Amino acid sequence: MRRRDALRIMACTIAIVPGGIAAQTTAKTYRIGTLTVGPPIPPTEGTGKMLVEGLARRGYRLGENLAYEARGAAGNIPQTPNLMQELKAANVDVVVTIGYPSAAAAKASGVPTVIASGSGDPVVTGLVQSFAHPGGSVTGIADDAAALSTKRLGLLKATSPQLRRVAMLWNMADRGMTQRYDASAKAAEQLGVTVQPLGVREPDDFNEAFAAMNSEMPDAILMVTDSLTLLNRKRVFSFALEHKIPAIYEQDFMARDGGLMSYGADARESFDRAADLSARIFQGGKPADLPVEVPARYLFVVNLKTAKAMNFMVPNNVLSLADEVIE
Repeated sequence: MRRRDALRIMACTIAIVPGGIAAQTTAKTYRIGTLTVGPPIPPTEGTGKMLVEGLARRGYRLGENLAYEARGAAGNIPQTPNLMQELKAANVDVVVTIGYPSAAAAKASGVPTVIASGSGDPVVTGLVQSFAHPGGSVTGIADDAAALSTKRLGLLKATSPQLRRVAMLWNMADRGMTQRYDASAKAAEQLGVTVQPLGVREPDDFNEAFAAMNSEMPDAILMVTDSLTLLNRKRVFSFALEHKIPAIYEQDFMARDGGLMSYGADARESFDRAADLSARIFQGGKPADLPVEVPARYLFVVNLKTAKAMNFMVPNNVLSLADEVIE
């Protein structure tokens, strides 16, 4: 095997197996898999840690009765089905997914699947039959894209009352993200805001998106988050900062990472619910019978450091709505 091939495989795979399995021959070891089109999710940090902690609260602990397998395509979406087949070969009992391509690959494999985030409306994209009765091998946490888009645009308009045109960045190659863009565009129309559609498929497309905005400068930016836009987020942050354009993102860590504002589901709650659904499948539950859930808690985060750097004043009535203000 070539060295670079070995390194690629290492970059796309994380496996954590329980210690002392030989001494636990009478205890069942449950296997949880995670699949994302981004980097593999380690169990010791971020959302992987949230998932593992949620499982521990329900009696499934790494090193005791839980094994953890992670796969990530590192932005190479066509690789996702192959990584899912690796998880299937590893005999995972459940796979937890982030993003529509991951959920679609998991569904095609037939392995019980729990969507944790980023898949859009699973009924619209065909992942499940209905929220109440998923009817197949997939259940999980769903985005209410229409309501969330209306809320994000409302926050942008409250922050920048002169808002007339909003640039929307999204990955056209991701069906779930396109569905969320469509919902955002409809919400903008209802608010009387013109949409500047900036679909991207690969990193080089961001140059064209920035050129389009330079040619016809928007009043604000809304970025739909998937692995492609996430990996290029700093470029969007820099463009917004340089041109003093208010922007809103979908996940709270993006505001902490330098974005002006974010509004989206609380990741800790979503991954705890994903842990609960996974535990119910461990216990014999079928995804077909486990209703798809909608997050109950959403976080609005404002980064005043970024606002000051772009010489932008966030109105007090908007700050009063924030769950977190970064100063």
